[in-house]
Amino acid sequence: MTQKSSSKKKLLGVLIGGSGLIGGTLAHYFKTKTPDTIELRAPSSKKLSIRNAADIKDYLKRLQPDFVINTAIASIGADAQLALEVNYIGALNLARACAALKIPYIHISSAATLPNGENLTEEDTLAIEPKLNNYAKSKLMAEETMRFMHKTEGLDYTCIRLAIVYGEHDHKTQGFHRLFFSIADESMPVIFTKKKVTHSYSNANKFPYFIHHILTNREEFGGETYHFVDKNSVELADLILTIKSYLELKTPREIYVPYSVAIFGKKILEFILKGFSRIGIHGGLPAELMFLESFYKTQSLSAEKLANSSFVDPFPTETIYTKLPQLVVYYLSRWTHENMISTFNEDVLGPDTMSHDFEASPQELLDSVHLDSTTPFDDIVRR
Repeated sequence: MTQKSSSKKKLLGVLIGGSGLIGGTLAHYFKTKTPDTIELRAPSSKKLSIRNAADIKDYLKRLQPDFVINTAIASIGADAQLALEVNYIGALNLARACAALKIPYIHISSAATLPNGENLTEEDTLAIEPKLNNYAKSKLMAEETMRFMHKTEGLDYTCIRLAIVYGEHDHKTQGFHRLFFSIADESMPVIFTKKKVTHSYSNANKFPYFIHHILTNREEFGGETYHFVDKNSVELADLILTIKSYLELKTPREIYVPYSVAIFGKKILEFILKGFSRIGIHGGLPAELMFLESFYKTQSLSAEKLANSSFVDPFPTETIYTKLPQLVVYYLSRWTHENMISTFNEDVLGPDTMSHDFEASPQELLDSVHLDSTTPFDDIVRR
C-alpha cells in the first residue's frame, strides 16, 4: 500500500454504501474481525453524498483515510440521471480523490457489464452502446474509467464484479431475495425460465475476507479486475424447485413458460398498471424484470483468476445450496414479522416457544422471567 499505510499503525478506511447487503456485511466484518488493525468509517448520505464532488473532497481531505471501498449503487430501475450521478460520476469522483491522496480504491461492479454466455472471463465486457439499460451502461463506464485512470493517473484500484448476491441481513427485497420472496409468497405459479439455464452466484458472507486480503496485498491486486463468484454456476430452474421443496409448497408447478409468453405477459401487466395510474392507483413491476431475458439465457462467470490468486476461500464448501436452510429461516422470519408474507407452512421455521407463550400465556412467561432471568449481567458488572 502507500508509505502512509505500510507502517504498523491502525489503518483507516472509508466505506461508501454501508446500508446495503454488501456494505453492511463489510462494516460488520471489519468492526468484529479487525478492530485493532483496521477501522472502517461508513458515513451516511447526510455526511457524504456520492453525488456531490465537494462532499467527497471535503470528507476525504479531512479524514485522510488509507483506502476507500465503494459499494454504493443507484437502484437497478433508476432513471438515466440518477444512474449516471451515482454509478458513474460518483465512482469517478471517488477515484479522483483516491488518486490525489495516493490510496487504494476498491470499486464494486456487477455482472451486468458482461454479455450472456458460459465461463466469461474478466476481459469479456459489453460494448458501451445507447441501447444498454441505465444500470449496465453506468457500471460499464465506471469500469472503463478505472482502467483509464490506472494507466494515465496511476490510480491504485481493484474492480470486483459480483454476480447474483446471496446472504443474510439484506433489508431490500431484490435480486435473489426477490426470487425467493416470490416463491415463498406463492406468487410464482409456474417457472419463468427454461431448463439448463445457469447463472453465477456471489456469497456475501465470504466477500469481506476477500476485501481484507486485497487491501493487504496491493502489489498483486492493484490495477486488476476480479470475478468474485462461487466456483460452480447454478441452474435457475433447479434452484427454484429446491427452494419450493424446502418450503414444502405446491407452487411453482414444473411448467416452463416460453420467453415469448413471458414478454407478452409483462406487457399486459404494464398496460394494466398504466390504466390503474390514471385513476390514482399507482404500482409497478419489480425492476428486476428489465433483466427478464437473462432468466432465459446463461451467464456464468469464470472464477479461475480468483482461484489462481493468493486468496484462500475461508468457507470452500459453502454455496447457495448449503446456505439455503439459514436463508429460509432468516428471511421467512423477517417477512412474517413485517406482515409481508403469511402463506407458507410455519413449521418450516421450527418451534418458537417464547413467542408462543407471549401470545397464549403472557402471565406465565412473565412469571418465568421474574423467576430466573432478571439478574444483572455478570460479565459487565463493574468490579
